[in-house]
Amino acid sequence: MNLQQFRFVRETIRRNFNLTDAARSLFTSQPGVSKAILEFESELGVQIFERHGKRIKGLTKPGHAVAQVVDRIMREVDNLKKVSDEFARRDEGSLVIACTHTQARYVLPKVIPEFRKLFPRVHLSLAEGSPRHLAEMVLHEQADLAIATESLALTPGLETLPCYSWDHTVVVRPDHPLAELSRQKDFALTLEHIASYPVVTYDRAFSGRRSVDDAFEKRGLRPDIVLEAVDADVIKTYVDVGMGIGIIAGVAFEPLRDVNLVSLPAGHLFGTHTTRIAIKSGVFLRDYVYTFISMLAPELEPERVRDLVEGRQDCA
Repeated sequence: MNLQQFRFVRETIRRNFNLTDAARSLFTSQPGVSKAILEFESELGVQIFERHGKRIKGLTKPGHAVAQVVDRIMREVDNLKKVSDEFARRDEGSLVIACTHTQARYVLPKVIPEFRKLFPRVHLSLAEGSPRHLAEMVLHEQADLAIATESLALTPGLETLPCYSWDHTVVVRPDHPLAELSRQKDFALTLEHIASYPVVTYDRAFSGRRSVDDAFEKRGLRPDIVLEAVDADVIKTYVDVGMGIGIIAGVAFEPLRDVNLVSLPAGHLFGTHTTRIAIKSGVFLRDYVYTFISMLAPELEPERVRDLVEGRQDCA
């Protein structure tokens, strides 16, 4: 057995059992991957993969157990490399942050410039996507951490920490009837108000959309959602051109910039949400990653985060 065989097995599983894709990602040939896997199975004396002809279809029962062991071994190999880098190049390296557009556009600009001052030799990368995609990136170690809504906490293999809380807000044009009503002293926004107009809001995979749908369903209302988008900037754009009223995350409304819109707080209608930071369980993180997390959420001290990752305490 050797690390190359472990690497081939792990990548084949990650690439949904497509040997061609696995070989391409490993910069080798498909026959080479196939041969290494067959040799590995021969050494073990068990069949890891289910096959249909020459095609791999999935994992056998012993294959599931082998895959877990291989993943642990390769994770520790990766950790060894990170330990070496930490002590050899303490203040340089890379940090890949998987995040939604809301985090990239409205939250991270408050943190990244200060982080860059502390670690000018750390190369930063932002990878945007849906919360589910972000979780997969961290699990496959394509990103060091992910920032998204509560759904990250539902992903096995991730440790998550609370980052900040937020509420939804409804945005309308200044000449919209709801903007006029909001100027009245005793005005309180209701679901019935919102359901009376066309609505532009997030795609179902983003920013608490489920809580929006659940709130209307419990009230027996069916809002006229005319457009779904993956980021608040698009939603605000279509509200501005008169397509409807918008429901966005409150952190995405900036009074100084969004002067052409009026914000109507809606936390009492859709509840309070918690954006979370996710890290893969059992990985070795460079010190500057802990620093970044504590800058993003000051109440999360680096040692507390380290204890969570290393399994010494619960930070839910």
